[in-house]
Amino acid sequence: MVKYYLAIDIGASSGRHIVGWMQNNELKTKEVYRFPNGVVMQDGHLTWDVDALFHHVTTGIRNATEEFGRIESLSIDTWGVDYVLMNGDEIIGPCYAYRDGRTEAIIPEVHERISFSELYQKTGIQFQPFNTVYQLYADLKTGRLEQATDFLMIPEYLLYRLCGTKAHEYTNATTGGMVSAQNGQFDEEIIQALGLPKRLFYKLQQPGVQIGTYEGIRVMLCATHDTGSAVEGIPMEGNQPYISSGTWSLLGVKTPKPITDENSKAQNWSNEGGVGYNRYQKNIMGMWLVNRLRDELCPETDFNEIVSNARSSGYEETVDVNDSLFMAPESMKAAFDERLLRKPQTPGDYFRCAYRSLALCYANALDELQYNTACKYDKVYIVGGGAKNELLNALTQEFSGKQVVALPMEATAIGNLKSQMTWEGTV
Repeated sequence: MVKYYLAIDIGASSGRHIVGWMQNNELKTKEVYRFPNGVVMQDGHLTWDVDALFHHVTTGIRNATEEFGRIESLSIDTWGVDYVLMNGDEIIGPCYAYRDGRTEAIIPEVHERISFSELYQKTGIQFQPFNTVYQLYADLKTGRLEQATDFLMIPEYLLYRLCGTKAHEYTNATTGGMVSAQNGQFDEEIIQALGLPKRLFYKLQQPGVQIGTYEGIRVMLCATHDTGSAVEGIPMEGNQPYISSGTWSLLGVKTPKPITDENSKAQNWSNEGGVGYNRYQKNIMGMWLVNRLRDELCPETDFNEIVSNARSSGYEETVDVNDSLFMAPESMKAAFDERLLRKPQTPGDYFRCAYRSLALCYANALDELQYNTACKYDKVYIVGGGAKNELLNALTQEFSGKQVVALPMEATAIGNLKSQMTWEGTV
């Protein structure tokens, strides 16, 4: 009897429901539902509409059961760092999005209480202004934590809405800069130094745990951070670097334990949780650049034509894709213009600049990775939406000198399914 499992994979711009099953010792998958996602402006802040997300979650589950009948289990993965504050069963709104600038003013105060050097030594997490540690401190300063009984990362909240269990999952928790690199639990010294309520931080659970049921379907924890699931889903030969290419590009490699030396801190490398290993990786701006340029310059143009125009452009200048100017500009085109000596003349010039800049950043990061891990790699595996971009893949291979293995597959959904199926012994 064939058993069916459901992976719900939600990114910053879209979500999808993918059913998986084993057939002739091979994992088969089918997408049964896809929906849009995006930040919503509310009272001058960028937020997530978690009620709309939950509506899409349940709609997709219904589609899956209508088409496949019995679903054995399901799980949800999303991006990291963002969370929902709760008072009992009620949301303390809004649910802020990581691109909102609310943490900027309080970051120096956080570092007065506990320096970034100490934070990095304890957690191994690279500095990002939107890390959960800064977001929670911003909530503390505005009084939003006074009535809070829980904070749940986005996938944890959606799973709670399905089954009624509040759980903290390890891989997603590590993205926020508050989990000890030594013991894999929330770091009590960080919590105490910042004066955060201890009641919010309970034991982290590993992927592969059942936390409840929804309409007869087992509700599981996968690696609920989408990159954690994506790395699990890559059919890799040996241990080679990966790039999970979406709104962000996550470039890294599996390591047995976190690497928290001074060089890693200076270069802003991160150590995030994997399924039985550490993910030593760097967050690099990704398709956000290209998508925003498209929205401004040619919203009706499909990506095949965009890539073709970029390929035929002769524009050679590049930008630092990790420049904070590109985080959430009102105009992405204006942001590029501000950083370039010679202004691009055509949309193709802008897109070529974006692709070359990304590839150059990948190549530099791969050089750092080899030095920091004292290992030489000959391949880099690319999964996610960017894996479909032949020009970006070619530029990455050219600049890095590594063989690019592009896998335009739903690696995140496959990793999500793998966590569920391994628990039951199906794979």
